[in-house]
Amino acid sequence: MLISLLALAIAAQAPPVMPPAPVLPSDAAEGDWRAIPDDELLVMTLATGKTVVIRLAARFAPEHVANVRTLARAGWWNGESVYRVQENWVAQWGDPSEKKAMAPGVKAVPAAEFEIAAFDAAQILSRPDSYSARSGITADGWPIAGDGKAAWLTHCYGMVGVARDALPSTGSGSELFTPIGQSARRLDRNYTVVGRIIEGMQYLSALPRSDATMGFYATPGERTGIASVRLASDIPAAERPKFQYRSTDNPRFAAYLRLREVAAPPTVPTGASVCDVPLAVRRVAG
Repeated sequence: MLISLLALAIAAQAPPVMPPAPVLPSDAAEGDWRAIPDDELLVMTLATGKTVVIRLAARFAPEHVANVRTLARAGWWNGESVYRVQENWVAQWGDPSEKKAMAPGVKAVPAAEFEIAAFDAAQILSRPDSYSARSGITADGWPIAGDGKAAWLTHCYGMVGVARDALPSTGSGSELFTPIGQSARRLDRNYTVVGRIIEGMQYLSALPRSDATMGFYATPGERTGIASVRLASDIPAAERPKFQYRSTDNPRFAAYLRLREVAAPPTVPTGASVCDVPLAVRRVAG
């Protein structure tokens, strides 16, 4: 009898079993997830031990991405630093002196890749914005914009751009930056986009800001060191990170996009810009 009473007491204290969450029309199906190739993953390990993973935009900026791959394979960034962190603008890394010799095979002046071949969005936002006549998301998960004549990748939070000097320089790809506050859309069509940070963005966006001109750290001691930058394809298979992106060429992502544009009450529906649309990526077992 005592055992029965104890069992009843334990059962009464146990949390109720919750039913599984309903599957919504905007949820991704398992088949919507697609692998990111190993040679399109750039793994940056900071001196703090934290890791930042960048997905390279190889089909949009092939010459600059080729340089990035060459630099990574040469270990060019190893021992360099994040040397600029400007409040509500960008974090930038590479060689702060800008005098380090390039790795063999790096093209010093790649072709201008500020614009891309075509506006090939699989899903298009319903409204234009102040930076473009139309915008959307490509099937393989990149934010894109256009004006009817040209198209370009957008400088949203976490995108990775190539720092450069005055034109005709397009930047070699050795000095890279990412927007850490608001989107940096005014850089669209003026700077090449070579990728997007898909993991570890918090380790760059949370770095101390510099009060020096344009956010460049005044002393070397303020910088965050870079231990290594490697392509995932060059990492031993057992240690290699694996990621998948959510594809957008399906009715589930279309429904998801509409929810982002027309929020449910009591939220006021004010629409959305392309940089307001989260682009899902997930780490998977190797």
